[in-house]
Amino acid sequence: MTEVRVGKDESLDSALRRFKRQVKRSGILTDAKRHEHYESPSVKRRRKAARRRRRGG
Repeated sequence: MTEVRVGKDESLDSALRRFKRQVKRSGILTDAKRHEHYESPSVKRRRKAARRRRRGG
C-alpha cells in the first residue's frame, strides 16, 4: 500500500506528484490494468510466448 505524508511546508501538489510517482514505481496501475478483464489461460500462454519471442529467448 502506497502512503504519502504531506510535510509541514509541502504543498498538496508536490505531495500528489510524489504519490503518483510511488504508485507508478510500485506497479499498482499495471497490475490493475492486467486484471481489468478476464484473460483465459490459453490467451495468457499465447501472450507470454509472443513476449518471449520478441525478447529473443
